[in-house]
Amino acid sequence: MLGTFDEKQIDELLESQFIGRIGCHAEGITYIVPVNYVFDGKAIYVHSAEGMKIKMLRSNPSVCFEVDVITDIFNWRSVIVWGQFEELTDIRDQSYAMQMIINRIRPLLKEEQSHPSHGITENASDIGYEKELVVYRIIPEKKTGRFETTTKSGRA
Repeated sequence: MLGTFDEKQIDELLESQFIGRIGCHAEGITYIVPVNYVFDGKAIYVHSAEGMKIKMLRSNPSVCFEVDVITDIFNWRSVIVWGQFEELTDIRDQSYAMQMIINRIRPLLKEEQSHPSHGITENASDIGYEKELVVYRIIPEKKTGRFETTTKSGRA
């Protein structure tokens, strides 16, 4: 059975996952890349090092964001969000976003010593604001969600 999600189901999927894909486009180039993220019910928060993605998002803040859960070829859920990139420059906004990201991904680390290569230090409460760290959010303008399932509940 193929189906579509309502707003609540879309938000639930966004809140339940931690890896999504950002699609950006600038100067005739389209670029899609996976990112760690957290969704607070209003915006998608991400951190990144300076690079191609950030350069493109600064040039063209229109962004597409995709999250999926695939059990098998006939059981999957997918959400697409169109929105605007907004770089966070206020330290309070950056701290809020980074603490949410830390809280979301820290339980998923396999080893006690593991931590991302940028933005998060050894101590969870010590947010590493390296010069190249960019903290941003995606402000949703439109969201859609679809699924396919072989179960009657509509949940893959």
